[in-house]
Amino acid sequence: MKQMKTILITGGAGFIGSHVVRLFVNKYPEYKIVNLDKLTYAGNLANLTDIEDKPNYEFVKGDIVDAEFILKLFVERQFDGVIHLAAESHVDRSITNPTEFVFTNVIGTVNLLNAVRQIWKDNTEGKRFYHISTDEVYGSLGNQGMFTEETGYDPHSPYSASKASSDHFVRAYHDTFGIPAVVSNCSNNYGSFQFPEKLIPLFINNIKFNKALPVYGKGENVRDWLWVEDHARAIDLIYHEGKNGDTYNIGGHNEWTNIDLIKVMCRIMDRKLGREAGESEKLITYVKDRAGHDLRYAIDSTKLQKELNWVPSLQFEEGLEKTIDWYLTNTEWMENVTSGDYQSYYEKQYQNR
Repeated sequence: MKQMKTILITGGAGFIGSHVVRLFVNKYPEYKIVNLDKLTYAGNLANLTDIEDKPNYEFVKGDIVDAEFILKLFVERQFDGVIHLAAESHVDRSITNPTEFVFTNVIGTVNLLNAVRQIWKDNTEGKRFYHISTDEVYGSLGNQGMFTEETGYDPHSPYSASKASSDHFVRAYHDTFGIPAVVSNCSNNYGSFQFPEKLIPLFINNIKFNKALPVYGKGENVRDWLWVEDHARAIDLIYHEGKNGDTYNIGGHNEWTNIDLIKVMCRIMDRKLGREAGESEKLITYVKDRAGHDLRYAIDSTKLQKELNWVPSLQFEEGLEKTIDWYLTNTEWMENVTSGDYQSYYEKQYQNR
């Protein structure tokens, strides 16, 4: 009988991670999916209520910064693959506390790599370490051009610097120690279950309750938006079909200035909430620009499309409609997150199992 493969997904209680966990648990019953998450403010096990009782799913609470814990977990579980999403990811928080980002994003990644190196040293057949990163490592673009896999790194914030460092360590361990590894760099994700410190869920909630919509500078910064479920599909493809040692860029082909995006959100929200046209736009408030704020990001996903036949399934305005509908429908989820009640979910549901 063929032995079940065991896949570790780090950060699986977070926004992107929960979508990846759900996809793998439902699509691959022949895999045992172990979700490792520290459950910081951004980790929410209520994101995974629909699959938490599946026989091929297990949650483990733990910190990737704890090297001894990580090695012990690898010795016990003998993972066949790692999909590494655990990270501190909010730029503003990295400006306030850069060191926390170094520990989680750099040291945590190296701890995982060291465990992989030790446990897989005699047999890397069928194994893979997949590191998920960001387009912010490339720095800022002008009005023209796009980031490709050959674009040089030029991080401008402590967050992007920490992710750039972790990317380099993954590639270095592949080159030096032969660890079978791939890296992907994605553009801004949006969709269901995103923690409401990020622009889209924050502004949906603020518009709903007639709160100010703070816009950095003049709102001219451009971002490429990727629907999170399209990103999860890409991760699935890269994990199973990507080439070791390679990098894959994942983008949504949806470039928007922040201010244009916010105005579209206002129009959609006015319609869905039965407000007069233009009412929500009155909430827009311009604030001092963020330090080191990159002007424009844009991802060229040609390699991923040509080699693995991936294309985004949704254009942005369609995805934005779906996203707004989800947040307006799942009011209990949003209330639990904004109140902090979600942080007790682990104690209520898991500690007595």
